Amino acid sequence: MEKFKQGEIKSFLDYKADLYENENFIENDPVSIPHLFSKKEDIEISAFITSTISWGLRKTILNNAKKIVDMMDLSPFDFVQNHTKSDLIPLSKFVHRTFNGNDLIFFIKSLKNIYLNHGGLENLFKPNNLNENMGEVIHQMKKTFFSISHQGRTKKHISDPMKGSAAKRLNMFLRWMVRSKKKKVDFELWKSISPSQLSCPLDIHSGRVARKLKILKRSQNDFKATKELDLNLKKFNPIDPVKYDFALFGLGVFENF
Repeated sequence: MEKFKQGEIKSFLDYKADLYENENFIENDPVSIPHLFSKKEDIEISAFITSTISWGLRKTILNNAKKIVDMMDLSPFDFVQNHTKSDLIPLSKFVHRTFNGNDLIFFIKSLKNIYLNHGGLENLFKPNNLNENMGEVIHQMKKTFFSISHQGRTKKHISDPMKGSAAKRLNMFLRWMVRSKKKKVDFELWKSISPSQLSCPLDIHSGRVARKLKILKRSQNDFKATKELDLNLKKFNPIDPVKYDFALFGLGVFENF
């Protein structure tokens, strides 16, 4: 890519990122669910579960994520910590595409184990150093998440970059938790991860736009493609490369770029 061309692309993406990253973005996006809460643990638990079911129609995602937090009495952390066996029974009827009630009940039990025995969700995602790739962190997190008794089928709901996945939903969740709250979309809740370590959530829309702009060559939306895209976005903004998620997503979904 020629240097002047790269400069033009950077200016274009900066403009689009600023255009889409504002409070108007929240209402119809899954990030609206954790915005219902103010307590750290409520935000991160609702965000984690919402991001897990964030595939398919956005309206359905929002409806089903809202159903989950309603079933948790709008107190996710209290529910995770103090639920009884009978509290879990209504959850067994939940369905979002291939994520069912059994999956949801396991997630609640695993989250309880994480807060009880592993220092909470933030601690589970904490990198060993500033250079550690979040793909490796997610891989280790998955091991802990499934360290209690579980059905084999539930494992597919947590992606593993070390097995080639782009882990789009987990990278979106990490963006919510880590990036600056200045524009009031993301939360800047976790200080143990630097925004520079985040990966761009790569899906069919952002991948299409990135290829059109020639900042992604790889044809599959996998972990290798995520790393390639990250590398190019860091050339535009090494401190906060994932701000461009707003540009790529907005261009793909709202503008059909």
